[in-house]
Amino acid sequence: IQKFAFSIAAFSVAIVLATREFIQCVIGFFYLVSTRPFRIGDWIEVGDYVGEVSATDWIKTTLLEVDLSTYEYTGKTLFVPNNKLITSPIKNLNFLKRYVMHHFVITRDQSVNPYAFIEQITATAKDYCKDFHDVAARYNHMIERRLDVAITGPDPKVKVTTSSLGDSEVEVTIFCPTDRAIEIEQAIIKCFMQYWYAEKAKSALSSEPPLQQTE
Repeated sequence: IQKFAFSIAAFSVAIVLATREFIQCVIGFFYLVSTRPFRIGDWIEVGDYVGEVSATDWIKTTLLEVDLSTYEYTGKTLFVPNNKLITSPIKNLNFLKRYVMHHFVITRDQSVNPYAFIEQITATAKDYCKDFHDVAARYNHMIERRLDVAITGPDPKVKVTTSSLGDSEVEVTIFCPTDRAIEIEQAIIKCFMQYWYAEKAKSALSSEPPLQQTE
């Protein structure tokens, strides 16, 4: 009887070990149902996975993968085991579906002083964000009230720093509609390059030695 009991115990342990991942997935589903950290349609980040939740079941959560660098769908479908929900932090990125705090950096050498035209760049950024400023202000306030934290926006922020290699860096932060973030980024970079090359050409002309008259 003792050997039989040991056999039953060993068999039970083997079954538990063999189905551990499955059990964890079921526990993860109960955790999802009880805490509701997200809903269908939300953008979430679980570990290294980012996407829009399209379905959930006892075993897995299905995501439509999203590239956060472009805020676009990649066309890939991710099947995330529910045990990831209890072993990895869950970040709800749902507010990124409409508006995003978009940050990008423009790096150039120090042949031109960016402070010579930084006010124009700031004015340009505000001009591109003008048509949705009121809506962005309301959405910004809603997010701050829901999260109980202060976030940047809705006015664009532009500042100048330097890299570890000594290059000039212009950091731009805009609070804008997600589907227009890359468009506005490219427009601001285009404007920056025009000012930068114009200033560089002006500096090159001023540094040229004067022509000497010959008798």
